[in-house]
Amino acid sequence: QEQLVESGGGLVQAGGSLRLSCAASGLTFSTLRMGWFRQAPGKEREFVAAISSSGSSTLYADSVKGRFTISRDNTKNSVSLQMNSLRPEDTAVYYCAAARASLLDNPTSAATTYDYWGQGTQVTVSS
Repeated sequence: QEQLVESGGGLVQAGGSLRLSCAASGLTFSTLRMGWFRQAPGKEREFVAAISSSGSSTLYADSVKGRFTISRDNTKNSVSLQMNSLRPEDTAVYYCAAARASLLDNPTSAATTYDYWGQGTQVTVSS
């Protein structure tokens, strides 16, 4: 069964750090482009970060650039999001997503590109 499962969310004070992980199963992980999205209460889901299948290319939303780092381990079928210098406005449910193989293998911010989604993990940043 194709599945993405996020973990690592929680409550943290502003300025703190969290590391989110996403474990994939039932998928040929090494061929997938991966991404992280988030959705705050009352807001639309928004792009956070993405990584190519090889891990050689990454893409970030301007709001997290320099604070968040996406990485992947194809030997463990997992992708991570290291979040530093967290702000209250980072509070959201964070979702892991996977996009099927592409000839360009470019990381993408377009949610419609992604074929598989996890259930999400809550991140709350207190001020």
